[in-house]
Amino acid sequence: MDVTCDSCGEGLKVPDEKLPPNQVVSITCPKCKGKIKIDTRKPNRDIASKKAEEFEIDSSPLEFFEEGTRLALVLNEDEGQTNEISLVLHELSYKTIEAYSIQGAMGKLHLYRFDLIILSDGFDGQSLEGSPLTHYLNHLSMSIRRKIFFVLLSDRFKTMDNMMAFTLSANLVVNPADLSKLRLILNKAILDHEKFYKIFMDILKETGKE
Repeated sequence: MDVTCDSCGEGLKVPDEKLPPNQVVSITCPKCKGKIKIDTRKPNRDIASKKAEEFEIDSSPLEFFEEGTRLALVLNEDEGQTNEISLVLHELSYKTIEAYSIQGAMGKLHLYRFDLIILSDGFDGQSLEGSPLTHYLNHLSMSIRRKIFFVLLSDRFKTMDNMMAFTLSANLVVNPADLSKLRLILNKAILDHEKFYKIFMDILKETGKE
């Protein structure tokens, strides 16, 4: 496979047999040491086809995961962004599940318990403020909602704007321009989230409310 480094323009030939099939992998450019992402998955069908499939019950069979598997739901119609997000989540040991419509996302929310949800502005034609998915999450019981790390992706936000995240009842907001730093951003935000709720749960136990 012929690949080109986005950072320095160096062209490389990577033997196909050395690349795992149907995955997004990252290699290091020998010239500038930058990261090169290689997608060996089969060409994706268009979004309209994927949405149509989600209306067919048999097209989305129930998957079973080992206990302790961390699940992430990614709702984004930009294929390039989705691939970049999925690569980061794989590196952070999440199993990524995608949906291509609000209806498909709601169906998956009723089937699985997600540890992380990433929702992009404009997904399935809905703004973040008016998304049925946001409304659904906001009306979960606190004991369930606090176990879900909810990320909103929009070019209207400044990454890690805590006030904006609070206003939209999310745990984190990210500007797509910062996706190259997503691993560091998620690591910090999730760690802070876990520390906060550990203190919160410790207080509940001390006061006999847990």
